[in-house]
Amino acid sequence: MKVTARRGARAALLTLFALGATCLACAAHADELTGTLKKIHDDGVVVLGVREASIPFSYFDGKGTAGYSQDIALQIVDEIRKTLGMPQLKVHEITVTSSNRTSMLLNNQIDLECGSTTHTAERENVAAFSNSFFQYAVRMIARKSSGITDFPDLAGKAVVTTAGTSDERLLRRLNTEGHLKMRITSARDHADAFAALKEDRAVAFVMDEPIVYGFKATDPRPDDFVVTGTPLGYEVYACMFRKGDEPFRNLVNGVIARSQTSGDAERLYRQWFTQPIPPRGINLNFPLSEQNRALFAHPNDRALD
Repeated sequence: MKVTARRGARAALLTLFALGATCLACAAHADELTGTLKKIHDDGVVVLGVREASIPFSYFDGKGTAGYSQDIALQIVDEIRKTLGMPQLKVHEITVTSSNRTSMLLNNQIDLECGSTTHTAERENVAAFSNSFFQYAVRMIARKSSGITDFPDLAGKAVVTTAGTSDERLLRRLNTEGHLKMRITSARDHADAFAALKEDRAVAFVMDEPIVYGFKATDPRPDDFVVTGTPLGYEVYACMFRKGDEPFRNLVNGVIARSQTSGDAERLYRQWFTQPIPPRGINLNFPLSEQNRALFAHPNDRALD
């Protein structure tokens, strides 16, 4: 009995020693953290900026936030958990808009935003961007009955886009340089812009092609609308985070690059763009483009403008 007791005590001491060594290692590791990873470690939570209606990238599906970009964000969160040794790390979501997402990042209200944010050279002055996860064209959605097929058809008409987007900049430049005299309204978010089109307060909604395809597919009367127009340009989506944070950049880019070169990104693409998605089981029928296939084969963080 005495031998058994001594062995039990020794085992308990060894366990305590191991736990103590682990805690010391964790403390040493925490002392080496900087930037966003240190903030997340100290707060015990990672704060994601999410969108309400960027279908199928980041949107509320009636139960929670879902989408292609949201799945990428959660893959990044899993990598943060592993890196920090915090398997129970909490996730807090804050809804952002095109107008406030950058200010909320800079004010430390969110740590990471993976929604439908375009990586532009101008935005690099205030924020950092990950490897691109989607390339697209800027086009428009209009009522099929309107007869609108291209941007010159919008001359003198009411047109809507979303405030704070690169599309707004492109549209206003087209209006000035083309002398089109469009009456441009900038809505708070994508859902408000599409509502303006549906309520005939605008004849077209100019936005990223996959976004307008998402609204068309999920509308109760999808055949009433057409996605049209010679592309105003080509752009890329990326995750956005604070500048000057190389450890966090490496973590985020590593997750995206591994997903793209392993084939997981293509699987994720098929799930959200070529299969039924929640909440109504609508299929966007938006096949993988050659541009996105090339992006997946060669991950990079270059802006296209």
